[in-house]
Amino acid sequence: MLCPKCKHYMKTLEFKGVEVDRCTNCYGIWFDSFELEDLKKLPGAEVIDIGDKDIGQEQNRNTKAFCPKCRTLMMPETDERQAHIHYERCPECKGVYFDAGEFRDYKKLTIGEFFKSIFRREDY
Repeated sequence: MLCPKCKHYMKTLEFKGVEVDRCTNCYGIWFDSFELEDLKKLPGAEVIDIGDKDIGQEQNRNTKAFCPKCRTLMMPETDERQAHIHYERCPECKGVYFDAGEFRDYKKLTIGEFFKSIFRREDY
């Protein structure tokens, strides 16, 4: 499988029974459907994200990315609790791609981000 951002090979790795694919070049991470939710709950799972967040932010500018599984154009999304986290989701297979450093950030929801997300929801 090739990385949807830099087109290098991705390598499968496992954390506590959950397999994901990580790029061997830019260290972005591909999560098949539900793997992201499974790893979000597992303490210590952020160790799979070994990439440099500055490189991840640079890769984040690459907005035209195709799903490494089904080749569908992925859609950019923003995490509702942490609006600074931008990732790509495949509308077909529901897989998710995080650039380097984004999963580590995603795993740590600060108190401020938590309260901001609550107040944002109440505005609707």
